[in-house]
Amino acid sequence: MGRKRTIANVAEEASVAANDMLQGNPERPSKRTRGRQNANLPTSSAVVLPSATVATAPTRRSARTKVAQSSTSAYISAFGNDDSELSDEDTRTSASATLTDRPMSDSEEEEAVKQKKATPKKKATPKKKKPQVSKTPKRTATQDIEADAELAADASEGEAIQEKKAKTPRKRKPKVTEPVIYDIPDVEKKTTTFKGRLGYACLNTILRNSKPDPIFCSRTCRIATIKEKGMEFVYELGLQNIRDLLKLIEWNEKNKIRFMRMSSEIFPFASHAIYGYDLSFADKELKLDSQEAGELAKKYKHRLTMHPGQFTQLGSPKEEVVTASVRELEYQCEIMDRMGLDQNSVMIIHMGGVYGDKESSLARFKENYTTKLSDSIKARLVLENDELCYNLDDIMPVCDELNIPIVVDYHHDWIYPSERPVAELIPIINKTWERKGIRVKQHLSEPRPGAVTVMEKRAHADRCKSLPNGLPDDVDLMIEAKDKEQAVFELYRIYDLEEVIWENLRPPKKEQTLATNGKKSAKTRNKKTGVAAADGTEVVLKDVEKEGEEAAVVSADGEIERAEQGAVGGSGVGAGGDDTEMARGCPSDEE
Repeated sequence: MGRKRTIANVAEEASVAANDMLQGNPERPSKRTRGRQNANLPTSSAVVLPSATVATAPTRRSARTKVAQSSTSAYISAFGNDDSELSDEDTRTSASATLTDRPMSDSEEEEAVKQKKATPKKKATPKKKKPQVSKTPKRTATQDIEADAELAADASEGEAIQEKKAKTPRKRKPKVTEPVIYDIPDVEKKTTTFKGRLGYACLNTILRNSKPDPIFCSRTCRIATIKEKGMEFVYELGLQNIRDLLKLIEWNEKNKIRFMRMSSEIFPFASHAIYGYDLSFADKELKLDSQEAGELAKKYKHRLTMHPGQFTQLGSPKEEVVTASVRELEYQCEIMDRMGLDQNSVMIIHMGGVYGDKESSLARFKENYTTKLSDSIKARLVLENDELCYNLDDIMPVCDELNIPIVVDYHHDWIYPSERPVAELIPIINKTWERKGIRVKQHLSEPRPGAVTVMEKRAHADRCKSLPNGLPDDVDLMIEAKDKEQAVFELYRIYDLEEVIWENLRPPKKEQTLATNGKKSAKTRNKKTGVAAADGTEVVLKDVEKEGEEAAVVSADGEIERAEQGAVGGSGVGAGGDDTEMARGCPSDEE
């Protein structure tokens, strides 16, 4: 090994050698000369340094500077910092490697400069950075188990939330409805001397359609519901009906209507042979408290009446039918007795069927009235002429004999008239009321426009356009019309009988059809009674029934459904039946 030198010494010597060659620009040595030079270099070296590339520079100075810089960087990269020591062999090898790169001549430099100027410079394209991809760290088996457990817990929680959402009913925002503005047409004004009271039957159309809780008194149910829920369910329906009766009386007082027929459906199944019951459980609601129905009616001096259905047949040839009829009369009489109502609260019935022999039927009626009815029933019972079987001429002799008041129905007399005009008969009929000290009561209805046949004439119009001829000045007139309280308001306006609350008026229908929805037809209707005949079969009452308010069946879950005629259970003569048959009083009590 020769003497050692530092990297700085070698770099300096290389720089000087390169400078000499550039300045002298020696000719390229021959092959022989190059061979001798290469022979003096070591044949092997521990480190092969990268050759110093002489850049093509526009001037000799820049080329010289780059050679020196390149030599210095090469030595430092190969052997360390400036304090490192190199042997003579290393120095010679480095110098040889640096000087073997031939420097350019002047002509070459000029050519290079020309080419560089001629070649357009390329814009440097910025290097695109590769997106950094984050590596997912490896998880241990324990971490995998814990992660799976978390996922399972999240899934279970999600299912629980979905199940809760499914069970929890969505709360709907209350509907904000704009007030309805009704176009009430003018009426044709008329005059009258009438000073009595006008009333309507059972149902108030405004209250029945009130939201969210309709107000009415004819809730009933099916026998299947009684078997499922028990009699307590039936009792509660009756109490609801009584509570709504209070609201009806209050509404009537505010609207100056002081005469009303109560529904026979107040206490469902009360007269049924099997499921019947007395009304002692509802005594407080009927009478005791000063705010209850009976006292409220007396406070306002309202007249309340009832109308057992046409199925109430005291002249029937079947003893079981007569028994069921008496039970119905006892039930409705009990309601009014417990309410503490006076003698003006009467029960109106029809004579019934002819059964092929009118005289025999009249004789049976007189016999059963005399022997089977209590004094309480007799004190309230009155008879009405009907449109099919018994007109005023037929019932007047019987009523005169038994001292029974007669309710004149003007519409029925128009369909099945008596021999003398009704105006001539009224003074005679009114004496039956006077003898018992009861205020006279009459019925008014009109046929629908265009009615021709008897069945079409029987159907009641929505409203009445005028008061009847021969009407006494001081009687109570029940308006049997489809629009109920609106029909009363119509007559109030026509004759200026009372001021009306404009907000409670509703316009009449533009057109009335002759269709009766099956209620006014010659079809015989059946009604089970719960009464067993002599042969063990159940008594079924049959008759042509009048139209009226349909009972509202309350299901076991408390939902109200509108029932078709002949499809519900309730009170009345035929109270009972099954899930497909009518079990309430004849709907005529609703008209």
